[in-house]
Amino acid sequence: MAAYYTFEDFSGAASASQSDNPYDGLIETCDDDPSKIQAVYEKHRTNRNAQQKAKLLAPDFSGVVIDEMLAQLQSGGEDWRHCLVFWARPPTRIRELIVGVQRRLLTIAPNMWIMPPENLHMTALEVTHSRTATEIDSLVKQLSPSAHDIADCTHDHRARLIRPMISFDAQALAVSFLPASGDDDDQYSYHHLRRDVFNKVQAAGVKVESRYVVPSAHLTVGRFVTKQDFEVDGKVDHEKVAKLVETIESINAWLENEVWPSPHGEWRVGQETGLDHRQGTLWYGGGATVYLGKGY
Repeated sequence: MAAYYTFEDFSGAASASQSDNPYDGLIETCDDDPSKIQAVYEKHRTNRNAQQKAKLLAPDFSGVVIDEMLAQLQSGGEDWRHCLVFWARPPTRIRELIVGVQRRLLTIAPNMWIMPPENLHMTALEVTHSRTATEIDSLVKQLSPSAHDIADCTHDHRARLIRPMISFDAQALAVSFLPASGDDDDQYSYHHLRRDVFNKVQAAGVKVESRYVVPSAHLTVGRFVTKQDFEVDGKVDHEKVAKLVETIESINAWLENEVWPSPHGEWRVGQETGLDHRQGTLWYGGGATVYLGKGY
């Protein structure tokens, strides 16, 4: 994926720390206050959406960015990028919500690739990426004594996520959440979970090589694999692009007004299943589970 679309921190929060764990800095900057952590995540996604909206609506916008690897896979190609991760799997209620969002997106972008419901995931920690199968197998063996403890950790550390909305750029769309605050048990946030999984992997002797640690809790829900929905005669149709942005904002307004106040938009990480320790060519939700943590 294009790093400049996905991995810049738009929160503006200074997070320098003496810790070797990159997640510690934000916790220290926020005085370990869940409401401050939530505000940083909110600022990141709001600022990012505003920047991407301006890019898409600019008169010189050159068109959506095609995920070339995914397009090739749909034509029988092969993905060489083997990865190792710990995923948070959305519970049934959240999957159903996302499927509804995807249906609405398809009304304006019918040729967009949609993440299958069974493949939906939020990356709690990307251990490494773009390696060979042999290299990943070696790391799986190294992590093996600790894998169950890591994947099961959400059984007793139940971070809560709330307020889903669509985050977007010229390449892909995601549904992003915020770490919750306000309840007594919200002191342990999703950001704390990311920090702890990082610590546990490092303690197992495996170096974490994540592409990003930005304050984002998101699940990719769709990617562009063709420009045809937003072009006419090979040229960008700016009206269609504007309609895409309008549709996204309409869905976000519905989520805020109808879903945020209800229990349907709340996700306690670890519900139904714990973390999914997964390896392989899993960029688009595939791969193979090494160990699936116990849920509650």
